[in-house]
Amino acid sequence: MGILVDNETRVIVQGITGRIGAVQTHWMLDYGTRVVGGVTPGKGGSTVEGLPVFDNVEQAVRETGATASVFFVPAPFVLDAFLETIDAGIKLIVVVPEHIPVNDVMKMRDYAVAKGVFALGPTTPGILVPGKSKIGIMPASLFAPGRVGIISRSGTLSYEFAGILSESHVGQSAVVGMGADPVVLTNLTDILRLFEEDPDTDGVIIVGEVGGEQEERAAGFVVEQMTKPVAAYICGRYSPPGKRMGHAGAIVRGSTGTVEGKQAALGWAGVEVLESPVHVAAWAKAHCLR
Repeated sequence: MGILVDNETRVIVQGITGRIGAVQTHWMLDYGTRVVGGVTPGKGGSTVEGLPVFDNVEQAVRETGATASVFFVPAPFVLDAFLETIDAGIKLIVVVPEHIPVNDVMKMRDYAVAKGVFALGPTTPGILVPGKSKIGIMPASLFAPGRVGIISRSGTLSYEFAGILSESHVGQSAVVGMGADPVVLTNLTDILRLFEEDPDTDGVIIVGEVGGEQEERAAGFVVEQMTKPVAAYICGRYSPPGKRMGHAGAIVRGSTGTVEGKQAALGWAGVEVLESPVHVAAWAKAHCLR
């Protein structure tokens, strides 16, 4: 089994009747994810992909036994939907939408921590455990079952790294998109801890980018608690200071958040810093395969 989810995880889709929600529900079902229903206020009683739609999360949980939820809810409504979802008893939440106000995310994170809920995002492609389940928007054809974990701030790069590994016959235990915003619901260190404790993971790859201090903070955890090998790639080497690069969190401010600073901190922690994604397969074969 992978971290956080497996083929028994019962998932509801919030915003299931929207165009993106409906399409992604189809692809999650196609992969074998146990999607059991959806929620769109005012659309209760309808169906999408043969699944029941409910007006609220409490009813959806009561009727389906759902334990996880993925959000395709418009950004202005995510905060209220998130609080409602936690109050309904859901313990894993994947927040795909971007452009959620930072103040809203801070409230969401505090509430999730207080209630013991694990949440990914915002601006996350979700989580995929190859051969078992995917919650979110990751393109399943690029992944293969195995024993290497991937944590990525970038959705596209998570796919690229998984694809490179899969082409080299190196499978993944789980691939986690932590989110690309300045404030995220779960920190890199928390996800590293899950992989460290996972008996089905032999090593971990961090796919980071400029901006923020996630990678620098994780370096301390690697030194103190990680026994498994860790590699990292930091993208954005030529990003100009003060200019946001694609993601809301990918911005270098002053002397913080630079590629050089992140590489130095991770290198100090014993993490192998990769100069290019193409080197990841060789590292995995050398350090992670039994």
